[in-house]
Amino acid sequence: MLTNKRLIAAHFWLAFIVFGAALVLGAWQMFVRSPLNTWHFNPEFYYRSVTAHGSAMGYVFPTLIAMGFGYAITEASLAKALVGRRWAWAGFFLVAIGAVVAMIPVSLGLASVLYTFYPPMVGNPFYYIGVVMVVVGSWIWVALMVINFVIWKRDNPGKPVPLAMYANVAGCLLWGWTAVGAALEILFLILPVALGLKSTIDAGLARVFFSWTLHAIVYFWLIPTYIAYYTIFPRAIGGRLYSDAMARISFIMFVVVAMPIGVHHLFADPQVGAGFKFMHSVFTGLVALPTLLTVFTICASAEIASRLRGGRGAFGWIGALPWSNPIMLATALSLVMLGFGGAGGLINMSYQLDATVHNTQWITGHFHLIFGGAIVIMYFAIAYDLWPHLTGRALDSFGMMCTQLWLWFIGMIVTTFPWHYVGILGMPRRMAYYDYANPAISPQALSVTMSAIGGFILLLSGLLFLLVLIRGQFGARGEAGAYRFAVPLHMPARIPLALNSFGLWLALMVGLTVVNYGFPIAQLMALNETSVPAVYVGAGR
Repeated sequence: MLTNKRLIAAHFWLAFIVFGAALVLGAWQMFVRSPLNTWHFNPEFYYRSVTAHGSAMGYVFPTLIAMGFGYAITEASLAKALVGRRWAWAGFFLVAIGAVVAMIPVSLGLASVLYTFYPPMVGNPFYYIGVVMVVVGSWIWVALMVINFVIWKRDNPGKPVPLAMYANVAGCLLWGWTAVGAALEILFLILPVALGLKSTIDAGLARVFFSWTLHAIVYFWLIPTYIAYYTIFPRAIGGRLYSDAMARISFIMFVVVAMPIGVHHLFADPQVGAGFKFMHSVFTGLVALPTLLTVFTICASAEIASRLRGGRGAFGWIGALPWSNPIMLATALSLVMLGFGGAGGLINMSYQLDATVHNTQWITGHFHLIFGGAIVIMYFAIAYDLWPHLTGRALDSFGMMCTQLWLWFIGMIVTTFPWHYVGILGMPRRMAYYDYANPAISPQALSVTMSAIGGFILLLSGLLFLLVLIRGQFGARGEAGAYRFAVPLHMPARIPLALNSFGLWLALMVGLTVVNYGFPIAQLMALNETSVPAVYVGAGR
């Protein structure tokens, strides 16, 4: 039973408003840097837009989704009201205010540093303060999820923690720890310079701290998607989850191996030794294992649902799946994009192969296909599944929902595949302008034009999604019943302690982070004269 519907709905509505604004900025960026546009304005506007788009999509939007969905999971799976409702509202307002505080200097041209900060560039301090406020607001959510988890376990000794809640806590613990890297970078390296207390910054150390956050944040974005795979998808298509234990192992593996992998983003940076780069590359390969487990489990769950519907044959059961169901369609399309994006990730984790695509549009295509594609399409599915329970009104526009999902999939493919291609050709990213009259660049014009068209398809899909939700607010009243999660094929009567708690896994997560980051950070901190003059970014400077 969802007792704090307004709290949950507030998180989702703010998330999707931010998403809509950022989507407009993204489509504009693709248009102005394409051959469809004749460049005629200050490129600073482009970098303001990229900073706003990345900060909104990277920090604010997924954080609000994870928080709102987490509160829904807590109440629905534990069958009790959320403990700490007032603190939850405080966290929500802290995220909202932090987003505004960060975006004001960005819009004024005072902090065009992109969402990854890129020291020694330093912007207005209020941008960083706003980001810190967003993170602190999310940490309130982390604390509340752990508190509710511990209270439920105390009141239900020996019982298995519901899978949805177990996975939710895994995600919040991962985020609570991985956000520490960026927080240390901002508080101790960037803010003192932004506030005028220092004029130099150790850019190499700052980049290492941010790499602590840089890739693990992707799995924080991904956890709600995986929760939907395991706990919403089987129920929505009339089936059962193939294995509760395999699901728990997948989330545990994310907690353990998702942290010590960020240095694979620093392959071209000389500050980190080759040995640690190799270690991070190995762990990046290991993080593919929970995804492979998930794909197997979800496909097996789909087959169970199909057989229950009368599906027959080695492959004939696929046709018996409810393809007109938006949750079925979103999950299938998400897994396709996850496959393509994951394959690109294997290139990025290789020291040798990464050198061919480093800082090219390939990287942009890769992370948009993973986040914007595989992850965000399941955020849509989560909203579609939750909305009747939040509003008390039926969502009956199934045709519109499926159209919206197909448009998102097509738009993301049309956007990102050309980016991968021009990245292989060597087109750099983070560029506001390309001279397509140059014979060396002109062959890439068609691909860039296609990606811009894909951006407008995505914009159309996003607007259609918001229209579905708005119509749902005014639809016919209906009793949605209790919000439920998928039931395993074989309900476990007892679960091993290791699959029902996090003590061991937290120790491994922290320990591996210390092993993989401790020496590089200590070495850089011990070196003398590694700081460089700050490059101040902002109008009038």
